[in-house]
Amino acid sequence: MSKRSPLPRLSRRSVVTAMAATTLPVGPTALTAYAADGSEDRGMAEQGLNPRPVVAPALQEWAGGTGTFRLTGSSRVVVAPEDARQLMPLARQLTQDIADVTGIRPAAARVTGSAGEGDVVLRLDPNARHDRGGERYRQEGYAFEAGEDLLTITAPAYSGVYYGTRSLLQILLRDEQRRTVPAGTAQDWPDYALRGFMLDVGRRFFTPGFIRDYLRVMGWFKLNDLQLHLNDNEIRPPEGDWSKAYDAFRLRSDNPAFEGLAAPDGSYSRADWDSFEDTAALHAVQLTPEIDAPAHARSFVRVRPDIGLGGANSDHLDLGNPDTMAFMKEVFNEFTPWFRSPEVHYGADEYTGPESHYRAYFNGMAAHLRSLGKHPRAWGSLTEMTGDTSTYDRDVTIHSWNNGWYGPRAATSDGYEIVNTNDSLLYIVPFATYYHPHGLDGRYLYDTWAPHVFPGQESPTPGHPQLRGAMSAVWNDLVHATYTQQDVHGLVEKTFGILGQKMWSGTAAGLPYTAFTAQLRRGALGPGLATVTPTLAEPEQVSFGAAATASSGTHAGYATDGSPVTRWTSGTEQGGPWLRVDLGQVRDVQRVRLDWGPEYGRAYDIEVSDDGDAWRTAVSRRDRSRPGWDELVFEATRARFVRVRGRETGKIRWTLWSVQVFDIPDLARGRTTTASSEETATLVAANATDGDPGTRWASKYTDSEWIAVDLGAPQPVRRIELDWEAAAGRDYDLQVSDDGTQWRTVAERRARTAAGVDTVELPEPVTTRHVRMQGIKRQTTYGYSLYRFEVRG
Repeated sequence: MSKRSPLPRLSRRSVVTAMAATTLPVGPTALTAYAADGSEDRGMAEQGLNPRPVVAPALQEWAGGTGTFRLTGSSRVVVAPEDARQLMPLARQLTQDIADVTGIRPAAARVTGSAGEGDVVLRLDPNARHDRGGERYRQEGYAFEAGEDLLTITAPAYSGVYYGTRSLLQILLRDEQRRTVPAGTAQDWPDYALRGFMLDVGRRFFTPGFIRDYLRVMGWFKLNDLQLHLNDNEIRPPEGDWSKAYDAFRLRSDNPAFEGLAAPDGSYSRADWDSFEDTAALHAVQLTPEIDAPAHARSFVRVRPDIGLGGANSDHLDLGNPDTMAFMKEVFNEFTPWFRSPEVHYGADEYTGPESHYRAYFNGMAAHLRSLGKHPRAWGSLTEMTGDTSTYDRDVTIHSWNNGWYGPRAATSDGYEIVNTNDSLLYIVPFATYYHPHGLDGRYLYDTWAPHVFPGQESPTPGHPQLRGAMSAVWNDLVHATYTQQDVHGLVEKTFGILGQKMWSGTAAGLPYTAFTAQLRRGALGPGLATVTPTLAEPEQVSFGAAATASSGTHAGYATDGSPVTRWTSGTEQGGPWLRVDLGQVRDVQRVRLDWGPEYGRAYDIEVSDDGDAWRTAVSRRDRSRPGWDELVFEATRARFVRVRGRETGKIRWTLWSVQVFDIPDLARGRTTTASSEETATLVAANATDGDPGTRWASKYTDSEWIAVDLGAPQPVRRIELDWEAAAGRDYDLQVSDDGTQWRTVAERRARTAAGVDTVELPEPVTTRHVRMQGIKRQTTYGYSLYRFEVRG
C-alpha cells in the first residue's frame, strides 16, 4: 500500500469494511452489544481479539481486531474537501487535543483527498444508518474504525464525528504510553436524545471561563444540553422586605430600556454569550437559556415595581396586569436573538397567584416563544396549579421536577414531552441540609438509576416516546454562603461521568461501580480547560493539589493538579532534573506513582525529607526503558517532602504528567462493615469503607447509632479518619474490640460543630480486629452520616 490513500477509501488492514452501517459484519468480527457483566469483553479476549476499549460513556457495540493503530509525530488529522466547512474547526481542535493528551504534536490538520499511514480521518456520511441506533444514530451516532495504519471516524452529522473524537482521546489516555488504539470497529449512539445539566447562575455568578469549560466537560462525557438558569432571587426576604433580598438577572444589554436589570455582581454581555455559543457548537452541546417567571421574578419587579403581585414588595409578577405580559415579551424579544438554541426555557413554576392568570401567562409566553422561532420548555407545575389541564398549551416540553407539582405520569398522560429533572434524585443544593448538599448519590445512580426512573410508582417505561431524556441540576439556594464555583464543580464532578454513562448507553459499561469510577479519575475532564480543575483523587493519594517545585522548567504544579492532560517539562540538565512535592505536613507515605511523558527518566531516586533540607532515599530506579506509569513501593515512612531526583549522566530533560504520593493502606477498605441502622437501602454501612468519597452511610435519626468495621485479623492501628457529611457526630467515641462484642474506648470526641474530616491519631498503636464509631450526640436532627471511615496502621 502506498503512503497516501484516497479518501474516503479506508485502510486495507481494516477490521471490517467501510461503516455504511445498514448491515453489520458477521463471524468473529461481528459487532457486539454489551451486557453489564462484561462477559462479551472476556469472550473476545479469549478469541485473541482486542477487547472493547474503556470509554466513558461506554461504546454501544465493538468488534475487536488484532494489532493496534499507533500515533506518531507525522500523523495528521485529515478531512475530505467536501467536509471541510463543517469539520476543519474540529480537526484543528483535535490536533491540539491530541498534543495535550499524548505529548505528541501531530502535523497540522489537512483538507485532502488522501490519507497516509498514522492519519486520523474525520468523515461525514449523511446516509449512514444503523438499525439498533435508529434516529439517535442518525443525529448523534458514529462509526469508529481503527486499523493498523488508519483510524477513521464516520458519522451522519457533526455531533457524531465530535463524539468519536472524544472516544479516541479517552482511549489514548488509558493507554500506558498514550500512543496506541486497539484495532477494531465500534458503532456508538445515545439511548436518549436529551442528556443535560442545569446550572443556577441566577443566585450565584459563574464566570464566563467556567461556563466555557463546562461546555467542554459536557462534550467530554457526551452530555448535550447545558441549561443556564439566568435569573432568580433569595427564597425568603429578610424581615419580609424584598428590597433587602438578593436577586440577579445575568444578561447585560446595552438597550436603555433594560438599564438596571443586569446584576451588578456579575452578568454576561452579548460577546460573552457569543463565546458560549461558539464553544457549545464546537463541543456538540445545546446551550439552553432559561428566563424564569412569573415566580422567582424579583429582578423584574425591582426594575418595574408596578408589575409585582400585590405591589413592589414581591418576587412574583402580577399576571392580572396587562403590562406584565407586555414587559416579559419585551424581555424575550430583547434577548432571544442572542440565543442560537432552537429552544428557550421560560420557567413557569411555583406561582401562587390566580390559576386563570397563570394559565394565560403559560399559554401566552409559549406562543410568543414560538413566534420568535423557539420551542418552549417549562418546569412542571400543573398538578398544583389546576385541577383541569385541558386548556394548557401542549406544545411545551415539561421538566418533571417533582411528582407532587407535576409528575411524569400526569404530564405524559396529558400529552407532554418530558425531561426527567426529578428533585429527590437529581438536585444538588450546595452545602444546604436538603436534597443532595454534597453531591448526588453515585452508587445509586450507577447501579439503580436510569433516565426513565422517578421515585414512587411514577416511572414511565424505558425509552418512553414522550421522555426526551434527563437533566441533573445545581440550585444555589444559599445566596449568602461563601462557597466558590470550584466548590460547586467538586460536588458535580463526583457523578458527572456516571450520569453521562447512564444517559448514553445505560449499563453497557460492563464494570462494577468502583472500577468505573476509577476509570473516570484516569480520564478526568478532558483537555482544553482554563478555569475548572479536577477534584477527584485516587484513594489514599496525599499529593493531590500539593505544592510542587522543580529544578527547572515551568508549571511544576501540573504534576500534582490531578489532571492527566497537564504536564511539567524540565529544562535540559546535566545529570537529571528533580521535582519536589510538599505534602503540607508530615504524613505517612509508602508508595509513589510516576506518569512519564515522552521524555522520561531512566535512572532516578525517590527521596523523602521532614524539612526539605535533609533527604533520605526511599527507593531507587535504574532500569526504566519506556514512558508511562512507574509505581514504586517502599517501607512505610513519615515525611513532609517527597522528591524524584535524576541520577543519569549527560544532559537530560524530563516530562511528567503526574507525581502521585500515597498514604499507607487503609486497613478498613473493602472489609465487612456493619451499623446499628441504615437510613435507606442505598445508604448502607459498606459505603463508608468502599474507598469512594462520593458514597456514604447514613443512620436513623437517633443519638446512639454506631458503625463498625472488621479488619479481618488483629492489626496495629494508629490512625482513624472519619469524613463526615453535614449530618455529623457532635459527641462520639472511637472504640476497638478483639471479638466484636467487648469494646473499649481509645479516643473521645466532644463538642464538634462542623462536618468534614476528623483525623484521630492514637498516642500509641493499638492492636485490634474491630474498630467502631459509637455515637453519643448528633450535630443535626438527622442521623449520623459518613463518607469515609478509614483505619490505618
